[in-house]
Amino acid sequence: MPRTELAGIAPGTAVGTARSVDVDVTAPAAGACPETWTVGARLTPVSGQTSGVVSLDAAAANTWVPVTGAQLVLPEAGIYEVVADVQGSIGWAAGVSNAIIDARVFDVTAGAQVPLTARRIILFTDQTATGTTGIQANASAAALYQVAGPTTIRVDGSWRTDAGTTSQKVVWATNFRFKKVSD
Repeated sequence: MPRTELAGIAPGTAVGTARSVDVDVTAPAAGACPETWTVGARLTPVSGQTSGVVSLDAAAANTWVPVTGAQLVLPEAGIYEVVADVQGSIGWAAGVSNAIIDARVFDVTAGAQVPLTARRIILFTDQTATGTTGIQANASAAALYQVAGPTTIRVDGSWRTDAGTTSQKVVWATNFRFKKVSD
C-alpha cells in the first residue's frame, strides 16, 4: 500500500540557506485511528541589528568614514528592508557657517551606496554665530534592497563646513537593522 511520510523542520533549524519558512508537522498519537497529521507553516524572516559610533574629528571634510560597529551581513540572496536610525552632533566656534553632518548606508560588497539611504542629519547655518556652541539631531533612512548573495553593509558618516572651525563631530548608528522581506 502506498504511504506518504511527512517530516517537519525543528523550529530554529534549516534545511538550506534559501529557506525562509518553517514547516511544522505534528504526528498523530501512536496507534491513533484515524491517523490525523497536522501541518502548518510560518514565515521566519532572517534579521539582524547592531549599533555603533564614530568620531569624525580626525577625518578630512567631505570623506565618508565607517561608523565603528555599525556593520551587518545580509546572509543570503533576497530583498531586505534596511533601516538606519542615526544621530549626529557637531560643535563649532564663532564664525562657522554651514556646519553639516551626513550619513548613509553603504554596500561594502558592491562598493556602492545603498540607494535612497543618504540622509542629512545636521545642517546648521548661522553667519553671526558667537562663542562656542553645538547641536545634536537625528535622522532615519529606510530602503528595500535586493542582493544576489551574502552582502556586507555598514553605516558611514561625513562632515563639512563652508567656513570656520568645527569640533566634536560624531555620528552614532543608534539602531542599524535589516529584515528579509522576500526571496
